[in-house]
Amino acid sequence: MTAMRARFRWTSCLAYGLIIGLLAAGSGCDGASSDAVVAKSPTAPAVGIVLLSAEDSSRIGLVVQPIARSEFRTHREFPGIVQPNQRAMADITTLVRGRVVDVYADLGQQVEANALLAILYSSDLGLAQSAYFKSKAKLHVAEQAYARATFLLQEKVIGEAEAQRRKAELLSMQADAHEARDHLKLLGMSDDEFWRLDKSRDIRSHVPIVAPFAGRIIGRNLTRGEVVETTEKLFVVADLSEVWVRANIPEKDISFVHSVHASGGTQAEVRINAYPREIFNATITYVGDVLDPATRTMQLRLELPNPEGRLKPEMFATIRLYSESQPDRLAVPESALQRDRDRTFVFVQRSANEYEVRDVQIGESNGTLTTILGGLNEGDPIVTQGAFVLKSELLKKQT
Repeated sequence: MTAMRARFRWTSCLAYGLIIGLLAAGSGCDGASSDAVVAKSPTAPAVGIVLLSAEDSSRIGLVVQPIARSEFRTHREFPGIVQPNQRAMADITTLVRGRVVDVYADLGQQVEANALLAILYSSDLGLAQSAYFKSKAKLHVAEQAYARATFLLQEKVIGEAEAQRRKAELLSMQADAHEARDHLKLLGMSDDEFWRLDKSRDIRSHVPIVAPFAGRIIGRNLTRGEVVETTEKLFVVADLSEVWVRANIPEKDISFVHSVHASGGTQAEVRINAYPREIFNATITYVGDVLDPATRTMQLRLELPNPEGRLKPEMFATIRLYSESQPDRLAVPESALQRDRDRTFVFVQRSANEYEVRDVQIGESNGTLTTILGGLNEGDPIVTQGAFVLKSELLKKQT
C-alpha cells in the first residue's frame, strides 16, 4: 500500500508538471504572437491628416510653397461691341431729289477724299439755277433803273416818289438774287461751282456725290436708275484705322472704371471673340455721366488702333478692368483651395509625408489668386499643386 501510494503521488506530480509546462508554453506562444501583430500594424493617422509617401508625392507632381504677402489686384470683365469711330464716319446723303445716273463706289471699297461715288440727275437743281439767272437778270435791270432814276432826280426830271419806287424795286431784286443764291447753296453748290456758273452760264442738272474724306465704304443704299430723296442715306464712309469699343457697366462695378479713370491710367485690356488668343490695349476716352434708368448701367467707350483693319464693326469684345492695387495682402493660388460642401480648406505640410487639412476664410479672387482672411499665417507651407489628390485620399478615409 505504501509503495502504491508513493507511485500515485509521483504520477500526479508528473502530470501536474506536464500541465503546468504546457500552460506556460502556450502562454509564451500567445504572448509572442500578439507582440508580433502589434509591432507589424502601423499607427493610424490622426483625423484631418493625410499621409503620402515621397514617391507618391513625386509621381503626382505635388508642389508645396510657403504662403506670402504680396500686392493684390482683382478685375471684372464686361461685354462690349466694336463700332466705327464716330468722329471719322460720314452718312452721305443728297441735298436735292434726283435720279441715279451712275454709281462708281461699291461696298467695302477704299476711297480717297473727294473721290466721285455717284452722279444724280436733278431737275430741281436745274430749275434752281434757272431761277438764279433770272434773279440776277432782274437785279441787273433794277440796278440800271435805279441809276437812271438817281440821275433824273438830280436833273429834276422826276420826283422823289419815283426815285424811291425804283430804289424799292432794286432792294426787292437784291433780296430775290440772294434767295436764289442761298437756295443753290442749300442744294450743295460750292463757291467754285458758282464761279463756273456765272462765267459759263451753263446750267448743269447733274449732282456729283463725293467722299468727304478717305475711308472705306461700309454702307451703300442706291442703284442705277432709282430716284432718291433727300432723307435717304446713300453711302456710309468710315475711316477704320481706329475703332471704338462700347460697353455698359453695371452700377455695382462702376468703382472699377472710376479707379482706372481717376488715377490717370486710362488703359484697359480688350479681348476680341474672333481672336481669343490676343489681348488688345485700348484707351478709355469716355465715361458716362448718367446711368440708364432702365438697365442701371453706365456707358463706357474705348478707342482701339486698327492699322491692319482686322477689327470689324459689330464684332463682340470683352473688356477687362482692374481694381486699385491692394498691397500686403495674404493670398494663395486658386489651385491650392479645395471645397467640400460648405467648407473651404487647404493642405498644410507638417512633415515630409504628413499633410494637415486647414479650414480657411477667403476673400476676393482675381482668377489666379484668392485673398485669405483667416486660417493661415504667413510662411505656412501649403500644397499648391496636387491638392485634389490629397482631397481624394481624405474623402476615402471619411467613408
